[in-house]
Amino acid sequence: MAKLSRGQRTGAGTIALLVLAALSLMLMIMLVMGLVAVPTGRRRPMDEGAVVELKLPTHRHGDENPLAPWVEVLSWEPRAFLYHHFLTQEECNHLIETARPSLVKSTVVDSATGKSKDSRVRTSSGTFLMRGQDPVIMRIEKRIADFTFIPVEQGEGLQVLQYRESEKYEAHYDYFHDAFNTKNGGQRIATVLMYLSNVEEGGETVFPAAKVNSSEVPDWDQRSECAKAGISVRPRMGDALLFWSMKPDATLDPTSLHGGCPVIKGTKWSATKWLHVDNYAV
Repeated sequence: MAKLSRGQRTGAGTIALLVLAALSLMLMIMLVMGLVAVPTGRRRPMDEGAVVELKLPTHRHGDENPLAPWVEVLSWEPRAFLYHHFLTQEECNHLIETARPSLVKSTVVDSATGKSKDSRVRTSSGTFLMRGQDPVIMRIEKRIADFTFIPVEQGEGLQVLQYRESEKYEAHYDYFHDAFNTKNGGQRIATVLMYLSNVEEGGETVFPAAKVNSSEVPDWDQRSECAKAGISVRPRMGDALLFWSMKPDATLDPTSLHGGCPVIKGTKWSATKWLHVDNYAV
């Protein structure tokens, strides 16, 4: 059997990535138009077949069930969507208690070497959980795959983080700038950030390169100054933020720049799932 040259393999990988990105964009457009719906991933025997609607905040009606899951369109540059009530309280508590015994000081990736290093840019504590570590995590990972249309096998293990008061993560990209970290699974294409606790004040996720119309944000006056630098999300237990680090044309998206604002009051717990363009070996 003839072997593909390196250039042919690279070209095939690029085509596959373009197809995946195009399909993802098409599905998001179909969701907005109401042609398809996202499975909740939290089905029980009594609600088999339940669906989750994709809406703009202005389409949310006050008489609807406040606990019903729904997906909010936050931005198209970057592509960002907030899935309300993605996790149950029990699932959030499970992730926190599973991670708590092994928390260590968080690190960042050194763009020169591709390895981890300590940095004041990131002052949280965290730990990694194995992909498929237990039945609860397996269920959550399957739900993420349903939400993103990206197979479980293309995701890293969950990273659970704890931010105490004044702790933060300055603005950064989730995609890699080095060749070392793309050897396994290729580039990171998207991130799902799940909030495991409420925060009394601060701790928002902010996209400083994204434009925001403050008049369209109902709780704008309740956000920290850091969060007002761009589109931002307040941490609420059970919500999940999906944003894409790559554009549909397979190029890196500079508007995906994001950061974790300092926690002003309370403690913030979160769980991050990074998704790659190819299978990620764990």
